[in-house]
Amino acid sequence: MSPEPRDDGPAEPPQPPSLSRLDPDRAVPRPSQESAEPRTGGWRPVTIDPRPYRWMVGAIGLVLILAVGAYQFIAHGTRSSGVAPGQRLHLFAAPLADSTLNGDPNPHPTCTEARHDPRALNVCLMAARGPVVLSFFVTGAGQCERQVSALQTLSSRFPSVQFAAVAVNGGHAATAAVVSWHHWTIPVAYDRDGTVQQLYDVVACPMVEMATRGGIVRSRLIGDRWQTAAALAPYVRGLVAAGG
Repeated sequence: MSPEPRDDGPAEPPQPPSLSRLDPDRAVPRPSQESAEPRTGGWRPVTIDPRPYRWMVGAIGLVLILAVGAYQFIAHGTRSSGVAPGQRLHLFAAPLADSTLNGDPNPHPTCTEARHDPRALNVCLMAARGPVVLSFFVTGAGQCERQVSALQTLSSRFPSVQFAAVAVNGGHAATAAVVSWHHWTIPVAYDRDGTVQQLYDVVACPMVEMATRGGIVRSRLIGDRWQTAAALAPYVRGLVAAGG
């Protein structure tokens, strides 16, 4: 069961967190694990319809998230999921599901367009362009995917806002299939090794972070209540009114 919805008030912004990994903007390359079959002149990926197995994939993903949350609680005591209002978004670059980039997220991305790989979602560059609305979801979890669909709907109503989503612990092919199935056009990245999940302490979804230009969080919303465009729209409107 998802935790009670939470909408925390603003607080004094601390200094940006110190991140330990090396730069690169793009994801760390790894050998592709996608299934392939031979054809004349090369190889092509096998198209797999994930629909019959989506409930199972979503259940496994949620169990993994809850297990990580339980471990963090035991090891470190009470933790707060996500980034609280008044604090800065944790920066990362992660490969986009609809791109050819294979790899794991990088929590210390470059913040210059010249060094940015357009096949990656870069939170630092997003925050420099305008307000950010960032959702975290598990592939196959219906209530979490519905939130991403709500952001897709809102993206046409608030063109100055940067909408995006990340499939935590999601593989490239599985996330790409979900993006295609829902016809999402907002940037959707995949978090293959759980780096983003750990950065944001994601232990439940739907979960969305809303930040003003520069990356200062204004609202952090967690729970089933935040699945619809109607529920999220007032917060996005407030984000824009705050000076974005």
